[in-house]
Amino acid sequence: MHIHSLENRSFLLLVALVTLAFAWTIGGFLLPLFWAVVLAVLFTPMFRWFERRLRGHSNTAALLTLLTVMVAVVAPLVALGAMVTQEAVGVYENVSTGAIDITEPVATVERLVPQLVVRAEELGVDFDQIRSNIASSALTVSQEIATRLLSVGQGALRFTLLLAVALYVLFFFVRDGSDLQAMVVRALPLGDPRERRLITKFVAVTRATVKGTFVIAAIQGAIGGVAFAFLGLGSPVLWGVLMAVLSLLPAIGGALVWVPAVVYLLISGAWGKALILTGVGAGIMGTVDNALRPILVGRDAGMPDYMILLSTLGGIGTFGFSGLVLGPIVAGLFLTVWDIFAEEFGPADDDVAVPGDHPATAAAKEDDPAELALDDPPPVGAAARADGDGAESAPPPPVSSPD
Repeated sequence: MHIHSLENRSFLLLVALVTLAFAWTIGGFLLPLFWAVVLAVLFTPMFRWFERRLRGHSNTAALLTLLTVMVAVVAPLVALGAMVTQEAVGVYENVSTGAIDITEPVATVERLVPQLVVRAEELGVDFDQIRSNIASSALTVSQEIATRLLSVGQGALRFTLLLAVALYVLFFFVRDGSDLQAMVVRALPLGDPRERRLITKFVAVTRATVKGTFVIAAIQGAIGGVAFAFLGLGSPVLWGVLMAVLSLLPAIGGALVWVPAVVYLLISGAWGKALILTGVGAGIMGTVDNALRPILVGRDAGMPDYMILLSTLGGIGTFGFSGLVLGPIVAGLFLTVWDIFAEEFGPADDDVAVPGDHPATAAAKEDDPAELALDDPPPVGAAARADGDGAESAPPPPVSSPD
């Protein structure tokens, strides 16, 4: 028995070491694998539809699904990234050369409200220093954005490699998804019902997050970009994408972009444009977020709004862009694991005596009907006492003495 236990422990240690070594080996491809899993979860229904149409030809169905992903997802994102990079570089060049005067609102305030300027100068406010700080900050921000986008472009070879790996693995995840899921359920020692429940939660949160969050982001970014273009504000694609990215944050959204733009228009004297942009941002974009997010994200994910917000922000801070999906997934699994724990182990401590309780106190709790559950049978002692309260106990039978 001792040798058998030693063999099992040694084998489990070997399993852990080999698994860690494999994870370390493919560590550079974990994010592409994660996105392949996400896309497989999203496009598996399409694969099933292709498979039914093709009468069970799974390879062809998986290939058609992969082509759909490339045309509908990958190609638009690559084209949009190129446009955003071009506009970001243009903004940086215009700010650095002075073609865009970022200090114009300060000059407008000085011209329209001279009394305010005089009063501010009496209080020690230096408008020249304010203009200098605004110009240097705008230049720094635009330079940082342009540099980061150019670095992404310079890393095109690595991006292409990771994208190829993700699409290659996606083919097999789509085609063999059911078999892989059954293998995971069979291998993990957590109990099949628990494993299926966790997998179901993973699929639900993934679909809700991508379907809700990214759809809402795309709608808000498109509305904001069109509004910026209609009002003549520069670089509408760049600001539209930025609003789409920021709208991934619940309760904050693209207001971080359009509110400063409204302030800029007000200070510049463009009251009509500021009013239109306010209506678009607070009215249309805000309505889209408030109406669709609870339906597409919170309801399907089965998580409260504050948990979605915290997990999204924490995911971005920990995992970067992938944290937009990975953060809510971790939060969903966290809630599910604790639900399982509460269901299976929570009732086990109901009948445990609290340390420090006096025996008389514990007996009084048992005697009090309010402490007993309505659907639980009474304790044996309580039943005996209840029977004894209604009638006097019978006297013991007489014992006959021997003659």
